[in-house]
Parts: sequence; structure tokens; C-alpha cells
Amino acid sequence: MTPEAPPLRDDVHTGADAAPPTRRITSGDLLFLLLLIPIALHFVRPDWFQGAALRAWSTVFVAVCLQALPFLVFGVLLSAAITAFVPASFFERALPSRPNVAVPVAGAAGAVLPGCECASVPVAGSLVRRGVAPSAALAFLLSAPAINPVVVVATVVAFPDEPMMAAGRFIASLLVALIMGWLWSAFGRPSWLRLSSRSPSTADGSRAATFVGTAQHDFAHAGGFLVVGGLTAATLNVVVPRAWLDTLAGSVVLSIVVMALLAVILAICSEADAFVAASLTSFSLTSRLVFLVVGPVVDVKLIALQSGTFGTRFAVRFAPATLVVAVGCALLVGWALL
Repeated sequence: MTPEAPPLRDDVHTGADAAPPTRRITSGDLLFLLLLIPIALHFVRPDWFQGAALRAWSTVFVAVCLQALPFLVFGVLLSAAITAFVPASFFERALPSRPNVAVPVAGAAGAVLPGCECASVPVAGSLVRRGVAPSAALAFLLSAPAINPVVVVATVVAFPDEPMMAAGRFIASLLVALIMGWLWSAFGRPSWLRLSSRSPSTADGSRAATFVGTAQHDFAHAGGFLVVGGLTAATLNVVVPRAWLDTLAGSVVLSIVVMALLAVILAICSEADAFVAASLTSFSLTSRLVFLVVGPVVDVKLIALQSGTFGTRFAVRFAPATLVVAVGCALLVGWALL
């Protein structure tokens, strides 16, 4: 006699009956939803925004988001394409072996191979794991989200009457990347870097799947932070008394400190932050340049990503140093050009 097969348990499902995996709703999805609702209501039910203050608030919020959205979409798609189709070995072949020479090459590569802040950190980690000098990888990490063509064009569009703002942002951001790369080459210690044994793998999917997944993740993530930036800009322009903003903006030191802190806290995607800065008209061009230079190289999101990729010992040293260098470069370039 053949043994009887054990009965199937009620709580065990076969492959045909198993429910497909469900995608969890993240905070980025919720924040991005907040972007769509006010924009839709602004056009569908304009009567809801009849109050003077509310009308002004909604106008600023919608204007900031709608102006930034095309650049955000294009930047996310371009970054996803680089993540999916440009192999890390490309950087290994393109970078010189001498670290001090590799730093400016890697910094300039940020203009050719752009990436958002979320993508630049894991790319830099992958480069270090593959033997690229950390100083060069860090220069690319800082330059890619700050000087790429999407960011430059977005800055030109956001400041149509101030053409030197885009040039100043490009020069100051590139200087930050080069200085931090050379500083790491001179003073950085290997013990400060704690890298995992290997980078996250995408071998389980095709390049097309990697492109789509990366674009979806970055779009929801960056869109959420765009909402936060638009809400902040609208609130500062409407809720905060004009006299307070004039007082802050009238003080050279306070305006610089406030704009630097806003850049760190808001963590707006670099493809969209120019439109937020342009809406803060009470502040000087130099203080707004500080906002644009600091944001893509050091903010709360980047600090968390750097801690997870390179370790806490790295982040607690690199982030404060980058903040000081970024503010200094922005002030120097702003004094010279603006």
C-alpha cells in the first residue's frame, strides 16, 4: 500500500491560490498625494480659495509645484536611466588612478552623468567598493545632484531676471565638490568608512525593471519633499508677517543662517529647489544662493543616506564639514557674481 498523502492544512495556500504581494503605502506616497489634491482643487473648486490669504497661499503653492514638476520628472527619469543602464565599471575606466587628479574629473562627471541625491550616495558607495578612490567618489556624490543640466536649466527658468544665479550655483557647487574631495584625500581616514560587503543587487530584474522601479521610487520620494518645500514657501509668504521676513532678510548673518538651515531641514530635490528659493523674494540673492548650494550637498535626507552607506563615523564628520564649505563657497561666489 502506498502511504496516504498528508491532508492540506486550511492555512496553507498553493501557489495558484497565493495572494500576490501587495505594495505598502509609504510616507512619500502620502506626501505626493498632498501635492495632487490642492492642485486639483485649485482648478476644480476655485470658490474654495476665495479668501485673500488662502488665495495667495494656494497661488504660491500651486505655482511652485507646477513650475518645478516638469524638471522633477525629467530629472528622475534621467537619474533612473543612469542607474539602470550605465554600469559602475564606466566610472572605474574613466577616472584617473591618482586621487588628486581623479577628484576634478569625478566632480566634472556630475555634469555629464547627473543623478538625484538619493541615487548619488549608493553610486558613490559602489564606486568605493570597486576600488575607486574615496575622494573621487565623494566628489561625484556632491556634484551629481548639484551641477547637472536639469538643475542648471531649472535655475535659469526660476530666476529669469538673474542669469548669474545659475552660473553662481554651478561654480559654487562644483567648488564644494572639489574642495571636499581634496580635503578627504588629505585628511580622510579609511577607518571612518564602514561599507557593507556588497552593494544592493539588482540582478533579480531586467534593466527595464530597474529603470521603472527606480523612477517610481525617486518620483514618489522627491515629489513628497517638493510638497514640503511648496508648503513651506507658501506659508512663509502668507502666514509669517512680512515685517518678520524683512527683519530676517535685512540682517546679512540671520538671512544666511535661516536659508542654510531651511536647506538642511526641507531636503528638497535639487531639480525643484530653485523654484522654492525664487519664491522667497524677501531674502537677498546671496542668501538664496546659499540655500541652493547647501541643499543638494547636505540635508537631513542625505545625512541619513550617508550614515547608512558609509557609517555614522563618516557622516558626523563629512556632513558638518560640507555645510561649512558650502556656505563659504556660496558667499564667496555670491560676493563675486551677484
